[in-house]
Amino acid sequence: MKIIDPHLHLFDLAVGNYQWLKSDNAPFWPDKHVINKNFSLNDITLASPHSLAGFVHIEAGFDNEQPWREIKWLTEQLSTEPPQDTATVFKAVAFIDITATEKLFEEQLTQLLQYDCVVGCRYILDEDATEILQQPQVIKNLTTLAHHKLSFDVQMPLGDLQAVNELLKVLALLPTLQVIINHAGSPIAPKTQSANEVSTDNAVTDFEMLIAWGNWQQSIKLLSRFSHCAIKCSGWEMADRGYSIQWFNEVVSFCINAFSIERVMLASNFPLCFLGKTFSQNNYQSYWAMVIESTVIKQYSENEKNALLYNNALRIYKLSNL
Repeated sequence: MKIIDPHLHLFDLAVGNYQWLKSDNAPFWPDKHVINKNFSLNDITLASPHSLAGFVHIEAGFDNEQPWREIKWLTEQLSTEPPQDTATVFKAVAFIDITATEKLFEEQLTQLLQYDCVVGCRYILDEDATEILQQPQVIKNLTTLAHHKLSFDVQMPLGDLQAVNELLKVLALLPTLQVIINHAGSPIAPKTQSANEVSTDNAVTDFEMLIAWGNWQQSIKLLSRFSHCAIKCSGWEMADRGYSIQWFNEVVSFCINAFSIERVMLASNFPLCFLGKTFSQNNYQSYWAMVIESTVIKQYSENEKNALLYNNALRIYKLSNL
């Protein structure tokens, strides 16, 4: 199976800042040490019967003041230490501050546009999505992204209907902006994790979880109506370190039924996927084996699997040199 991974991160702690990976900074995960290390191209190789044909590198907080530094580092890595599979190609989604003034935004964007690999930008919205998406300057900056034919990766909880309503307004206002939902819109997983595996600071009651799940489903249906909106299914470990494969199947199935095969991409969120306890071996190969062998994926035809694992990412993220 030929794979394009549309959501992964590489780290070089000696070069990047990665403030979020430092133990005294949020997020305060007790298992953050698992990923607080260097990850290179050698860590994302796949063996037969699968092959990594390409990937999309998503910004990882390398340097949010000078986001082009991450792209420069990434291109240098690929030129000096090419992937073992010489057929592997990549694109990059860079950080950019969508709340910045027009002048600062243009300065950051001008630097990023010097790199042909940059096809989109991301600014993590999370719980601040409503406030951020209501700002006129944000809409202006997103309009600029659309003008330059760059996509926007959206990371926010789709269980927040007020925030989703603001995102729907953006989609209606900017029909030429390719919007890509990260991590399946952060659906809340059933409470299967133990208290010592993840922080319980944001624990919710079973009733609240049921409401959030219903809200997520409603949001998925509303967002899927916009043809310029796609979704990546990954980040399961962010909701539940011990997520069940049944929950994985349910979320992926719902996304495909809403968005159709053509607008869903399966991704890894490497190396954060190593925080999950679901797949048997803590490596890149075993994550993809779990995905491909899952009940929800096995039911599809070879052409449909190719769409989910390869063709959709190829088209949406413009990996045209494959």
